Amino acid sequence: MPLRDTTDSPRRRIVAAAVELLESGGPDAVSTRAVAAAAGMQPPAIYRLFGDKEGLLEAVAEHGYAQFLESKRAQLDPSPADPVEELRRGWDLVVEFGVSRPELFTVMNRATGRGPAAAHRAGLEILHGRVRRLAAGGWLRVDEELAAQIIQATGQGAVITWQSTPAEHRNPELLTIMRESMVAAVTRAEPTVPAAESGPAPAARALRAALPDDADVLSDAEQRLLLEWLTRLAADDSPPRA
Repeated sequence: MPLRDTTDSPRRRIVAAAVELLESGGPDAVSTRAVAAAAGMQPPAIYRLFGDKEGLLEAVAEHGYAQFLESKRAQLDPSPADPVEELRRGWDLVVEFGVSRPELFTVMNRATGRGPAAAHRAGLEILHGRVRRLAAGGWLRVDEELAAQIIQATGQGAVITWQSTPAEHRNPELLTIMRESMVAAVTRAEPTVPAAESGPAPAARALRAALPDDADVLSDAEQRLLLEWLTRLAADDSPPRA
């Protein structure tokens, strides 16, 4: 359930107390009794507002997503000159958040999804928007959905690896190398495909990304059929016939 806007509502006080305990003492510090005491309330208030401890952690995760989304939107460029650099910046932003706030990041990734998680969905929309711009510009090497999964998996994996590595053995080069590996996996070196790699798949990806959702020139059935064809072509990276 999303947080209310009331500055000092009981719900916000409880979530703020839970986040503070989480980040100062880890997950074991987030007991209903400790959270209630830190918020200046009685434990039954937590059950009334959140159902149980898992419901409280869902609200903590949503709080984290909302904070992260705020920083993400502040750096959002609706028309980036270089979509590949935009991809790098977005990936770095996720990893920096996870490295600087590891306990909150862990709870965010473990959320069970019982609530609507509007901030989480909005963050995913930003990610898919970046991937769509890559596809429309002819940069994308793989399918859009797979690209989004690779971007998410490498970002989360980088943070988890960093957290699990003893501080004296952490090397910032790890994060740079993982980022560049992600970029190489989902994008081409140039937006135009060399003749040796020519074929329908890159063109199909670009055309599919550029198609409007409500094109008047095609009926609904025609749009569905065209999308099916383009999806099949985009998935086929076999060389063209001689």
